[in-house]
Amino acid sequence: MRVVIMDSEKITINMGAVDLGKIDLLVDEGFYGNRTDFIRTAIRNQLDKHEAETSQSAVRRQASIGALALNGKDLEAVRAKGQKLKLSVIGVLALGRDITPELAAATIESVYVKGMFRAADEVKAALADRTG
Repeated sequence: MRVVIMDSEKITINMGAVDLGKIDLLVDEGFYGNRTDFIRTAIRNQLDKHEAETSQSAVRRQASIGALALNGKDLEAVRAKGQKLKLSVIGVLALGRDITPELAAATIESVYVKGMFRAADEVKAALADRTG
């Protein structure tokens, strides 16, 4: 198993005209480069404010925080040992393109992801009953 840094996920939000206008004003005044910079900063500030709560929740859920990438070789090693994985990730879980639905079903007991779960659609379908 190895940890990798993944790219970002695009999200869409709806905002009221007054709030959006205030953001635009701050951008015009040079406090932020653009709307996205403001929104990212605001989100990071809130996440920093709640760091203790998210850490405690991760411990309770026995979850890793960050990015986890697995490939077919990783899962073949798990199968050779007669084991099954309980994957719990806050961040990104990426299952490689070389993982077949059969291999995933044989080696992954459960999947819990808060964030992004990247895998082939067929692999996600094979794990659908184990995903929480």
